[in-house]
This record gives sequence, C-alpha cells and structure tokens, in this order.
Amino acid sequence: MSVSSPPLTELRSLLTGTLALPGEPGYELATPWNVAVPMTPAAVVAAHDANDVAATVRFANDHGLRVLPQRTGHGAVHMDLDDTLLVHTANLDELQVDPVNRRARIGAGVIWQQVLDATAPHGLAPLVGSAPGVGVVGFLTGGGIGPLTRTYGLASDTVLALEVITGDGRLLRATPTEHADLFWGLRGGKGTLGVVTAVELTLLPLAQVYGGALFFNGTDASGVLHMWREWTQDLPEHANTSIALLQLPDMPGVPAPLAGRLTVSVRFTSTATQIECEQLLAPMRAVADPIIDTLGLLPYAAIGAVHMDPTDPMPVYETSGLLRELAPETVDALLDAAGQGSGSPQFIVELRLMGGALAREPEHASAFCHRDAAYSLLVIGAAVPEIAELVASHNATVQSALAPWLTGGEFPNFGATTGVARMMRVYDEDTRMWLTGLAERHDPKGVLRVGQTVRV
Repeated sequence: MSVSSPPLTELRSLLTGTLALPGEPGYELATPWNVAVPMTPAAVVAAHDANDVAATVRFANDHGLRVLPQRTGHGAVHMDLDDTLLVHTANLDELQVDPVNRRARIGAGVIWQQVLDATAPHGLAPLVGSAPGVGVVGFLTGGGIGPLTRTYGLASDTVLALEVITGDGRLLRATPTEHADLFWGLRGGKGTLGVVTAVELTLLPLAQVYGGALFFNGTDASGVLHMWREWTQDLPEHANTSIALLQLPDMPGVPAPLAGRLTVSVRFTSTATQIECEQLLAPMRAVADPIIDTLGLLPYAAIGAVHMDPTDPMPVYETSGLLRELAPETVDALLDAAGQGSGSPQFIVELRLMGGALAREPEHASAFCHRDAAYSLLVIGAAVPEIAELVASHNATVQSALAPWLTGGEFPNFGATTGVARMMRVYDEDTRMWLTGLAERHDPKGVLRVGQTVRV
C-alpha cells in the first residue's frame, strides 16, 4: 500500500490516538524487543483506548487490510506486513488493584513489572513469567508459564474476564458465563480471536518466595545436569526449577564469574519455608562448588531476579520443544550438543520442569494444550550477522539431538514462528478446529489472520 494512500489518511481522522506512516514520527513503535525481526507494517496506530482499536479493526474490514497488536514485541515473528496495520497498545495503561477482593484490572499496555509493583504493597501477587518486562496480554493469551507454574498452574487460569475487539470490530466482554467460547479461546489462542484491550484476574496472597539460582562452572556441567535430572523426578509441587547452559557475553551487567565462558544455572522458586527449601536443595548444592549462589528469601515483586532474563532489546533466534521424559541418555545427548567442548554458540539452552498444578485441568478449560509435558526445552542464540547462520544451524542440531525424547509439541509463548506447521505443534487437532471455527465466526474477513494465529 502506498504511504500516501487516501484510506489511511481517512483512518487518521477516526482516531483519538495517532497514526504513523513509514518515515513519520511514531512509526518506530513497530520495532519489537527482538530487533532481529524487521517489522514494516503499512502504518502504526498508537491506540489511545479500546475505541481506537475497534475503529482500526473496522477500517481494516472495510479496506481489505489486516491488524496486528503489539506491546513489547517479545514474540515478534518474521512476516509480510505490507497490508497490515500494527496497533501499539502502550497507551491502554489502566491498572486497578482491588485488595479486598484480590482482583486486578489491567489494560493491554501494562507490563508485568508494573502489576508486581502495584500489588506488592497489599501483600498480593499476580502469576507472572520469568521476564516481568513483557506485556500482560501477550503473556496471558499464550497461557503463561512462569516461575510458580508447578505450584499454581498457568497465569491464564487466574483470568476472570477479558475485554476484546473481535475481528469484525465488536467490543465484547468474555467470562466463563458471557461469550464463554471466546473466554476459552483467548486464554491460550494468542491473537486468533481478537485484540484484547483489558483483562481482570485473581491475585494471590503472596508477598515473598524462596528463590534464586546456583551457578556452576561449565566444567561441572555433566555432574550438575545428571544430578538435576535425578533431583527433579519427585520434587513437591511447591518447588519450581529450570536448568540452563549459559554462555553470556563479556559486557556490562554480566557478573564477571559468568562472562565469556560456559556456566550452568540451576534456577529455583518455592512457596515453602526457607528451612524446607534449603533441605530440598542440599543435593544440588553438594554436587559441585557453586561459583555464585543467589538463593534466599525474595520479595515476590523481584521474582525476575531468579531467571535474570535480559531487559534491553536484542537480536535473538530461538526455538523450543517439549520432552516426555528426561532420561540419563537425554542429558548426555544435550551435553554432547551444547555442553563443554561442543562449540555451541547459544546464549542459553534451558530445560524447565513442568508437571504439578500445570498438569491438572483448571476450573475453566482453555485453548492451552500439552499440559502433560514433563519438561520444556528452550534454545536461544544471538541473531547477529556474523554468527546468525551458525546459531540457526546449531539450534537445529540441539533439536535433532533431543528428538528421541521430544513430543513434537510446543507452548505458544516459547519460540517465535508462524504458519500451519508451527500451529500443529502448539495445538492438538481438536483445539485447532475449535479455534478455526471461532475465528471464522468472529473474524469472517480474516482481519486478524496475521502473526501467531490459528486457521486450519
């Protein structure tokens, strides 16, 4: 579409917020957190409120365009956006906390750290992911796996209501009893069924957790990973853990003992007492001498310190997978592919323990699949020109090495690709069919058929 296209000028007049064409101030809002992904939409709408979102969707319906919402762009994927209006939601920043009823109402422009900071004074907490710098809505529509998933389940299981602009431009409120089909599909179905403008959710009475990480030298990787595998076989549900092979660059912000070499990080969070946790962690502390030990009582608002995910935008290439089991042979295969002496260029190769509350169906079913996964796999490298091809090819090597134990499934928020093949890994056949049927009903012209959406 031409940047001087009269229809886009017409849309500008319908908005309280702003519209930016390529080269105009405000167009830079399209740049995602993952700066390796070029985002070049026909225009960027900085929505002022839900009415702006609805007006944009209706305009797209009338003019054969598509609409893609974005807040932080952590899940950005490569795609053709020439006919797409990117709706940036940062100005939808409503955040209300009801401490008496332990509820929060959150706009689509809010990131999780803002919610953590607003709820902490009341001794309350939302279920968040390992990176509190991501947007609330994108995380919840992907289900929401976080540091306490084994203990409390998915973050989307705490959702009470969602307000959404459907593909045909209607503003609807979805709850277990009102537009229940949308309530089911929006929790796990990503952007398939609409642009979520606000959510309401339950808060937990939780002020602190026991958490942090043990960092070991890469030369101890074999012993640490094998012990972690054995240790995770029967952990209680109050315990959550992941293990990561790290190769962090020598740059400001990276602790000197971790910079420029292979290390192993054992992450841990729990709602149990400090004494219980320290007893439980004894085998991991004894397997080798940690070079850094950050474990201890932690204010819940600082839970991002457990995984220490990067906050600044960066170029990354990532893939993910789910494991049905973690056998000693699985660990050996992983070490051969990404351990000491493997030549791995990846920033991080992570295994995360699943199970616990995640494996149980919640009170209200959702479109989230693969609750039976035993572990998740995440592989992330730097997508910079000098090594981008090497990172991608080695990423495939890791996936191939673990193929005998992979289920073929993925979680919606882990990994960043689109297409039918990806959706077949994220959703089972029944869920894909239901999501497709709902999308055809609520988005008959395919206005939202862009990004991580499901259409069989």
